Amino acid sequence: MIKILAVIMLVGGAIALVMGVLGVFGSLALMLNPWALAILGFIFFIAGISMLKYRKDTDEVAAQHR
Repeated sequence: MIKILAVIMLVGGAIALVMGVLGVFGSLALMLNPWALAILGFIFFIAGISMLKYRKDTDEVAAQHR
């Protein structure tokens, strides 16, 4: 379950980061502030990577206690 959330955060963060950077440099018109989108995309991208890297999945943790 944790890995699924991490992958969703990773993909969503990457998309938001790309759209934010393109908006900052003017090649993409957005309804949102491009700086806010780029910063949130970066945060979600880093959080997704760190969750994939350092967290054990809940299924693995439950199997180890048996």
